[in-house]
Amino acid sequence: MPRVDRDIRTTAPPEKVVAALLDFSETRPQTWPGISAEHYEVLRQGDTWADVREGTKGPGVDVWAVEHYDWSDPGVVQWTVTESNFSAPGSYVRAKVVTDGSGGSIIHLTWNREGLNFKGKAMVRLIKLLRGGPVVSSMQKGLRRLEQNA
Repeated sequence: MPRVDRDIRTTAPPEKVVAALLDFSETRPQTWPGISAEHYEVLRQGDTWADVREGTKGPGVDVWAVEHYDWSDPGVVQWTVTESNFSAPGSYVRAKVVTDGSGGSIIHLTWNREGLNFKGKAMVRLIKLLRGGPVVSSMQKGLRRLEQNA
């Protein structure tokens, strides 16, 4: 599977970052710009896991995935594809959130996706070529929203 590892810094503290990653309320699409409200649905949720349908819809783009979120390892959130119209089951994103020593956070993001079809393979190839740039950019937008609400 194509894999990209990137570190993202934010002034938001680790507990706030993890809480935002695990906020499965109706306001989730407002925090994370890569999630379209029309694709967002919480299917099931437990103490350290959730199954969530998420996706992005825009001009020329309409992709979605059912992701199994797991946060049983403190400070680590991983979401793994179980069903999708673009990404192969087993593909995942992992965010390990640690303190930066000054009150903020460093998120070590591992993006490990495999395309399911022509559209998915093209998207994965582009994201790999751009070293995860679109994924990092989307996450940074959400983190800026957290920083502004600190």
